[in-house]
Amino acid sequence: MINNGRSRKLPFDPAEALAHLCNSDAKLAALIDRAGAFALRLDPSPSPFESLLESILYQQLHGKAAATIHRRVRDYFGGDPTPQLLLSTPDEPLRAAGVSGNKIKALRDLAARTLDGTVPSHAAIRRMSDDEIVERLTAVRGIGRWTVEMLLIFRMGRPDVLPVTDYGVRKGFALTFQRVPRSRPLEAADLPSPAVMLKRGRRWAPFRSVASWYLWRACDLAKSPSAPPGGRASLQ
Repeated sequence: MINNGRSRKLPFDPAEALAHLCNSDAKLAALIDRAGAFALRLDPSPSPFESLLESILYQQLHGKAAATIHRRVRDYFGGDPTPQLLLSTPDEPLRAAGVSGNKIKALRDLAARTLDGTVPSHAAIRRMSDDEIVERLTAVRGIGRWTVEMLLIFRMGRPDVLPVTDYGVRKGFALTFQRVPRSRPLEAADLPSPAVMLKRGRRWAPFRSVASWYLWRACDLAKSPSAPPGGRASLQ
């Protein structure tokens, strides 16, 4: 991830969110009490094109390997390329940087859909609803709902996103709200369905992103009860 050390102010009031969540769900309130202060930090907010370019490069790779490939791509272009420059670049330098053939196709589709307006500009996306953003961005090859939800939470600071397919959120939900076995690690059958999570999550709206952050923290606390609050989950 490119990080210049700066973080942006959240577009909602964390104190209001915490008061709402604690008043609406006693079990979640107990988790919040254990986990401590809400410490989500927004990543720098580049354009949707730049965010999705990074997401595509990080998909299905460990962080260090993905960061190396992303750095090589940026080194070749002298920073993030423009959509038109990416489309006009042959495959060879991208392959030399470590980008797979499938990802090159995804990057070209991203560039084309940015130029035709499917992927909105930075200014335009701020005026769109969460559902509109998901619909538009998942039209890009290789971009699924989860990737867009991470962008909404960690890049845009949208307050009401509940990523019900995220493993960490599902595990944190099971640890917090379900009876889970103590004698063995959690298995797939122990994890809640999206329907179960959405049903309970109704009481958390309009601050389900904050609830999700605490469900990630539940996983950290299960590993180490004294673990300090973290800042974010990784984007692919």
